[in-house]
Amino acid sequence: MYYSMPPEVTAAAKRLVELALEEDLGPTGDRTSEALIPAEQPGQAVIVARSPGIVAGVPVAGLVLMAVDSTLKFDVHVPDSSPVARGDRIATISGPLRSILIAERTALNFLQRLSGVATMTRMYVDALAGLKAKLLDTRKTTPGWRLLEKYAARVGGGVNHRVGLYDGILIKDNHIAGLGDPTTAVRRAVELARAHPGNANLPVEVEVDSLEQLEQALAARPEIVLLDNMPPDRLRAAVARRDAVAPKTLLEASGGVTLSTIRAIAETGVDRISVGAITHSAPALDIALDYAG
Repeated sequence: MYYSMPPEVTAAAKRLVELALEEDLGPTGDRTSEALIPAEQPGQAVIVARSPGIVAGVPVAGLVLMAVDSTLKFDVHVPDSSPVARGDRIATISGPLRSILIAERTALNFLQRLSGVATMTRMYVDALAGLKAKLLDTRKTTPGWRLLEKYAARVGGGVNHRVGLYDGILIKDNHIAGLGDPTTAVRRAVELARAHPGNANLPVEVEVDSLEQLEQALAARPEIVLLDNMPPDRLRAAVARRDAVAPKTLLEASGGVTLSTIRAIAETGVDRISVGAITHSAPALDIALDYAG
């Protein structure tokens, strides 16, 4: 049995699978397989890792197979969140060979992309080993793929930030700029966000890029302050000031975080580090489908 995705992720995956198959098959279907492979010919194929990484998206590959042909059998050997080495078998597919070939590329596209996100996420998580800071994803996702890519980030050990504009308040620099007077804008922004109808139970996060703005933010007691593009010495100063003034407010570092810098950032004492690269720049994991008779 493969890893069970949450219902909302499964629903999003089904919509994407339908679009992907429509895109690949077009109005006439797989011309090559129909010409070469008899409809009744059985076959078997294995999904194999060509490079090491963390597997994510096996359930989505299963959805592709079922959408193409419900008689296909999908035996999973490596469930989501599992590490794989080069040559490891992730799953075996058996049934009509023509159907396997029709589903091959679409299934691999989902599996490679989501495994790539999980793999990069795990690399960042491993870099934080032993420290309190949590790795967060962002909204820098492929349009339409957000729930799947955030699922893959969780599979890799990351923590989901807000899913969209609707489930949390994140006051960014452009919001603050639109409020005018920079000496009061940060505090006003937090107060306005809290007072707006419907926001009472939503966490409020505000972005700052200086210690002066941090003072305004802490005075308003938001749940989270986002420290944007601050070097480690300034992050340490921000943590010390937070500890003294508003110890319940979480501090999140963001902006230009890389694998080579994330540990030094975490060592400053921040609570969270958000990294857009784990979704927008993750390379696909090399995974292939091999004919097995």
